[in-house]
Amino acid sequence: MAEVKLEKIRDGTVIDHVPAGRALQVLRVLGVDDKFSDIVALLMNVESRRTGRKDVIKVENKVLSKEETDRLALVAPNATINIIKSYEVRKKTRVELPKEFVGIVKCANPQCVTNHEPVATRFSIESNNPIQLRCRYCERTQ
Repeated sequence: MAEVKLEKIRDGTVIDHVPAGRALQVLRVLGVDDKFSDIVALLMNVESRRTGRKDVIKVENKVLSKEETDRLALVAPNATINIIKSYEVRKKTRVELPKEFVGIVKCANPQCVTNHEPVATRFSIESNNPIQLRCRYCERTQ
C-alpha cells in the first residue's frame, strides 16, 4: 500500500467517503472550476476500510451552504463533511438527503411545466438506493 501525504488545510471543508470515481462530479455540482482561486486537493481511488475505494476532496476557504450540501447528496449520499478551522476538524456531519429538492434538479420530462414556465422545480425522494426523484408537477420519476 502506497502512503499518501497531503498538506492540511487551514480553513475550509473536507468531503470524505465520496464514492470512488465521483470526485470530479462533486466538484462540478459544487461549482468548483478553473475560476476557483483557493486550494482544491483531490484524491481518487484511495483505499477505504468501509467501502474498498473512495475519493476525498479538500477545498480551502469554503464552507458548504445548505443548497450545496443538498446537491452533494445527489452524487455522494454517504459522504462525510468535515469543517476545518485553524487546521482542526471543528464539525463533522454526514450528508443527508433532504425531504425535497427545490430548484436543484431539472425535470427530464420535456412536457413538464418547469421546462416552459419560470417555476422552481420540486422533487421528492421516491427511493434512496438508488436515488430516484419524483417531480411534484408532472409526477415523472428520474
